[in-house]
Amino acid sequence: MVGKLDLYRVFNVVSQNKSFSTAAEELYMTQSAVSQAILKLEKELEVKLFHRTPKGIVMTNEGKVLNDHVNSALGLIHAAEDKISDFKMLKYGELRIGVGDTISRYFLLPYLGDFHAKYPRIKLKILNGTTSEILTFIKSGAADVGICNLPIVDEQLQVTPCKEIHDVFVCGEKYKHIARDTIRFEQLMELPLIFLEKKSNSRLYVERFLNEKGYEVSPAFELGSYDLVSDFARMNLGISCVIREFSEEHLKSGALYEVLLEDEIPGRNIGIVHLKSVPLSRAAEEFVGSIEQRK
Repeated sequence: MVGKLDLYRVFNVVSQNKSFSTAAEELYMTQSAVSQAILKLEKELEVKLFHRTPKGIVMTNEGKVLNDHVNSALGLIHAAEDKISDFKMLKYGELRIGVGDTISRYFLLPYLGDFHAKYPRIKLKILNGTTSEILTFIKSGAADVGICNLPIVDEQLQVTPCKEIHDVFVCGEKYKHIARDTIRFEQLMELPLIFLEKKSNSRLYVERFLNEKGYEVSPAFELGSYDLVSDFARMNLGISCVIREFSEEHLKSGALYEVLLEDEIPGRNIGIVHLKSVPLSRAAEEFVGSIEQRK
């Protein structure tokens, strides 16, 4: 079938023009080449497609039946080519992004807004999950890209850092006296600590840092929502571990106070993640580029 496609295109133009010479001009071929193409198609199909007469050519009954189907098939091909062009121009399509609630709210939203304003007909599908769940979305093909807390080490994945963030401890009005001076880790461990649940990358990163300093974390509260971790500190329920860049509004307003540690927790990154083995779609490529340009 694929080998006959060019022959069918020639046949279609000849049938529309009812002339080999006119078809040859339209196809930028010689009249002889057009005639040979029709003869080849007739031979392969083992039917006569045109009657040659002194007044020109006339389609046979078999030719008319073939022409109806070829017109329909080529119409579908042209429609598909137009659709592909639309996808390339980002007039249509879908972008599937795996991201957690916190990164979505505090980092990704402006990029989503700008992308949607520029390409309003690209459907955005947001898949929420933890970092491990997002990696599963990507590997299963459910998501084109993921925006995750780093570090992530996986040979199958392309990981591109896009924003540096810093984990800090904060408190509310009740505990603000401890924020006046640097405190030792021994003092920190004696306070009611508020952390995200264990499966979060943020929790694992900070806990690993404290373990290296020789301390085991035993939180008073373990929460599933970043906003709750911040809220609990503002309600004076303890000392919360948050991301400084995501808590700037509360820190600037005085609703939260940063607790200074004797050693600052090293910065880490939010990153863009996708499969190395699968090329990004045009929409995903454009979206990733928009984030990288604003780093």
